[in-house]
Amino acid sequence: MRTSPALRATALAATVTVLLPLAGCSDGGDKDAPDRSKSSPHAANAAATGSPSGLAAQKLKWKPCPAPSQAEGGGAAPSPLPGGAVWECSVMKVPLDYAKPDGDTIGLALVRAKAMDKKKRIGSLIFNFGGPGASGVATLPAFGTEYDKLRTRYDLVSFDPRGVGRSAGVECENDKQLDARYEEDGTPDTAAEEKAFTNDTKTYAAACKKNSGAELPFVGTTNAARDMDLMRQVLGDDRLYYFGISYGTELGGVYAHLFPKSVGRSVLDAVVDPTEDSEQSSLGQAKGFQLALDNFAKSCADRGDACKLPGSDADEVEQGVSDLLGRLEKKPVPGIGSRKLTQTQATTGIASALYSKETWPLLEQGLDEADGGNGALLLALADSLNGRSQDGHYDNSAAANLAINCADSRERFTLDQTKAKLPEFHDASPVFGDYLGWGLMACTGWPVEGTWKTPDVSAPGSAPQLVIGNTGDPATPYAGAEAMADELGKGVGVQMTYKGEGHGAYNSGDACVQKAVGGYLLDGKVPAAGTVCG
Repeated sequence: MRTSPALRATALAATVTVLLPLAGCSDGGDKDAPDRSKSSPHAANAAATGSPSGLAAQKLKWKPCPAPSQAEGGGAAPSPLPGGAVWECSVMKVPLDYAKPDGDTIGLALVRAKAMDKKKRIGSLIFNFGGPGASGVATLPAFGTEYDKLRTRYDLVSFDPRGVGRSAGVECENDKQLDARYEEDGTPDTAAEEKAFTNDTKTYAAACKKNSGAELPFVGTTNAARDMDLMRQVLGDDRLYYFGISYGTELGGVYAHLFPKSVGRSVLDAVVDPTEDSEQSSLGQAKGFQLALDNFAKSCADRGDACKLPGSDADEVEQGVSDLLGRLEKKPVPGIGSRKLTQTQATTGIASALYSKETWPLLEQGLDEADGGNGALLLALADSLNGRSQDGHYDNSAAANLAINCADSRERFTLDQTKAKLPEFHDASPVFGDYLGWGLMACTGWPVEGTWKTPDVSAPGSAPQLVIGNTGDPATPYAGAEAMADELGKGVGVQMTYKGEGHGAYNSGDACVQKAVGGYLLDGKVPAAGTVCG
């Protein structure tokens, strides 16, 4: 079955931790990035590092967008917007290494739709949809008219960050190797399974080094923030107007730390907690996905006989899910073509569907069908999160996610350290705990070192940034919004709350949230701190 581009975009906003236990992480190219373990460099000094003055004068050549590349997810070229507006694409040159601003360059792929009201145009509103690893060039057009209100006064702009899609996209394993990889047991229970898991981690990291070794040291968040400041200049804006979702909130916070005086109107939605290290973030996700599963199970049980899943209350529905996963570990069921639905793939599919309340019906149907021996729907949901298209090709979102995370985080967990932490993860979530706990080893053996334990997002002197937390968000739990607002600083982080389900608030369609966001981005009206919607 074909999942919608919007679901794929939502699922990709998976934040700082890789949901599926992949492989390594790192970034030697961001050595002067903010680091909470020692005194952080002053923003002014960090911002001045390697300023590419010559590249700021480059002129972009815009033309109608082609079909997305396979690395961006494939598919058809974006359709025109109502009124005939055409999605345009271009390429912007940026330094590979900002420490050598006159050295080698790479091209960043950009997409835009021009503002509808040219007389009242404010500038360019730059989107980052998270992941990290989401292709902005493919994702922004996939949302169609959902940002039309903002397009009245802004050119809507997004991009493939470095390492993603057509922007020097990281390459690791081929399609056949990835199919085999995702069939591996992601929650090993025996010594033999542990050995296979750790060997797979090493093999994947080695493939990334072999195929993208020159780019891996330079794909971290600090360099992406510097790219955005260069983009701001090239697009002709005095300040950065920004809409960051999920990991895009961390990118926005790092940008504000480096360039506080260049921050314009900024919205951070589905907020990453900048005070959590990779272990804390993964544990938070385990709790977040468990909460979302609890809410799904309660919603299903409350419908009585209309719910397809067995159980008279939420606990019994969840026990049915756990029992299904236990059976799949012993005996996978037929999935799609020759591929089977394994326990790990089923867990991935469940997580994928919990990103949005709109996909809860698919989750209910998929669990019911898998219980009856048909794993196709759950496997299709897993494919959506893994970046696999119906034709069997993978985009590069998972490889980019890992490369960027490992470029940022310097934490590297041994097998013994990981196993020691599994009980705490299992307590946090009987369904997702082991899955995310084993994911701590994702960056173990990565070919380059990481940069920080947690990013510095303090931004004294920045314009206000609207920070929106969703109480039911599985991937970026609600507490992260308060932490981000506090870390940005008094008068900078303005927190508001959306009481809802799913990952993110603006694209929930909630009129209160959209009014607050529009009021700030379009008219400069900052909502009162503590505003609650939903």
